[in-house]
Amino acid sequence: MQSRWSWIQKWLLKKQYFLFDGIVCGAKMKQLPFMGVVCTVMLFIIYRTTNYQHQQTEYIGEDTTGLNSLPRGIIEAKSDLDLKPLWTTSSSKSQINVRSSSNLLAMPVGIKQKQNVDTIVQKFLPENFTIILFHYDGNVNGWSDLEWSREAVHIVAHNQTKWWFAKRFLHPAVVSIYDYIFLWDEDLGVNNFHPGRYLEIVKSEGLEISQPALDPNSTGIHHRITVRKRTKIFHRRVYDYRGSTKCLDDSEGPSCTGFVEGMAPVFSKSAWQCAWHLIQNDLVHGWGMDIKLGYCAQGDPTKKVGVVDSEYVLHQSIQTLGGPSATKIRRQSTIELQKFKERWERAVDEDKKWVDPFPLTRKRKLRRNNKRNFSKV
Repeated sequence: MQSRWSWIQKWLLKKQYFLFDGIVCGAKMKQLPFMGVVCTVMLFIIYRTTNYQHQQTEYIGEDTTGLNSLPRGIIEAKSDLDLKPLWTTSSSKSQINVRSSSNLLAMPVGIKQKQNVDTIVQKFLPENFTIILFHYDGNVNGWSDLEWSREAVHIVAHNQTKWWFAKRFLHPAVVSIYDYIFLWDEDLGVNNFHPGRYLEIVKSEGLEISQPALDPNSTGIHHRITVRKRTKIFHRRVYDYRGSTKCLDDSEGPSCTGFVEGMAPVFSKSAWQCAWHLIQNDLVHGWGMDIKLGYCAQGDPTKKVGVVDSEYVLHQSIQTLGGPSATKIRRQSTIELQKFKERWERAVDEDKKWVDPFPLTRKRKLRRNNKRNFSKV
């Protein structure tokens, strides 16, 4: 690429063009139309060069000082979770190429939900997904009788949550090969869900963060936006005139629009790279994080975040992690929610260079609060 740039410089000098800080100027005014073509070509080459360099360093990380002792070409920044054979034959090589996965399903699981998890996995396997199970109860041997178990990745850590596992084992560099990451709970019914059709909708509509809609018969429905709309393929917002949080035409924030809940989120590669950093290392229950996921939507969350209605799931709301300590878990989750809110506000105040990419939402909230305060006077 450097030699190509040098050739262009020499050619321009021969043709009586001059370079000033990357800007090309012609020596003759009559050649201006031709110069437009030359400038366009040069800008394209520069863009391609810069883009290529960005791709090479995209997943290496922020601090690369420790890599200076390595030749640049030896750095393999990307990885995956596909199992690799200890030896290969000609037939196994072709099989590996065919089975290379482009999407990932990751779930926290306990042996009590084995049958339901098996049903979920059986839905995803024909669509060529890599499967990773986070065993929070420590029981891995209990899954060995399932045919697909040997092909799955099993990670064990007692009494840990989905977000704890995701923070430690789904680093963006590790999962960068996957186009979409499904980070699901284990208590979802998938009789009316097909992952292939789901991804077709997500891709066609440009949804960076999404979730399947919840069957209205689900238990534990907390947000109306997640409930399935029978007449739609997908939706991005909900209208609700009841309760303290009203969702109107001008509503631009969670949970009226730009929102998915934590039980069945689906992230694009780019969205996950952001969401992973949003996960707090010590706040393991993840309460409050779904409210901020819109900041990871790679654009306007009212357009890039959505709920798919035609492919929906049944949320069974079965509490297995923690067992009889459900009350203590809920108390801890509430504490963590408050901590997360405080951290967000503190981070916003301390980062003087940070600009809220959604200022309209902030202004409208301020106007609504002022109206409420004025009405109380």
